Amino acid sequence: MVNVYKCLQSTYCSTIVRHAADERKTIDVVNLDPAAEYFDYQPLVDIRELIHLDDVMADGELKFGPNGGLVFCMEYLMENPDWLEEQLGDVDDDYVLFDCPGQIELYTHMTIMRQLVDLLQQRWNFRVCGVFLVDSQFMVDGSKFLSGTMAALSAMVNLELPHINILTKMDLLSKSARNQIDRYLQPDPHSLLGDVQTGSKWSEKYRHLTDAIGRLVEDYSLVRFYPLNIKDEENIADLLLMIDNMIQYGEEADVKTRDFEYEDGDGDDGGDES
Repeated sequence: MVNVYKCLQSTYCSTIVRHAADERKTIDVVNLDPAAEYFDYQPLVDIRELIHLDDVMADGELKFGPNGGLVFCMEYLMENPDWLEEQLGDVDDDYVLFDCPGQIELYTHMTIMRQLVDLLQQRWNFRVCGVFLVDSQFMVDGSKFLSGTMAALSAMVNLELPHINILTKMDLLSKSARNQIDRYLQPDPHSLLGDVQTGSKWSEKYRHLTDAIGRLVEDYSLVRFYPLNIKDEENIADLLLMIDNMIQYGEEADVKTRDFEYEDGDGDDGGDES
């Protein structure tokens, strides 16, 4: 799970950095994944300089596996916030992406990432927006889409942030899969639940629960997904604009003005003197 989500997040970060560079903007990336093996951007900060998952797993006293080791690394980071603050340096008015670990439990019901969010917002005055990435290839049937929706909702409730949910790898879907995803992007719960009800004993047993979840999503408009095609620059720009609005990025910047020089006669009002 870590590798899958990490791949999504690193690709997203590198795509955003490249797009910003094309627009003559600078976006820095902070790598907070102690299990990262590679990425095609130069991080402003790299948690692996503080703690590395491989070192934790190799410790004979700790005896952690990959998931437990990752949680330990994030807890260690939160025990050493001064290190992160020193590494960030002066980032006032800078645009920073935090490339986070992909272990879903960190966002759905554990408190580690919530503590990080509180640190960024309350202590360092960051404006933070959560970007929840889901591989669109795993969301092409009703039951999986409903599961992804509930995972996104859990993260939203846990982090309590302005939040955007993104379906990645839209460019890799077949035409039929894209059509199926399009039906779910503005979910009609009746259509969605119809796809979930397969007639199996399991679906019949929990039909009322599934109906209740569908009504919850419909009645309160709690979760919405936005497609991301990294080959579509307009699509990337639209998502960035949406995120900028959420964090009010650039709203406090001074309005740029320009003095124009008029050629002779251009500045006259054209009236006759009496």
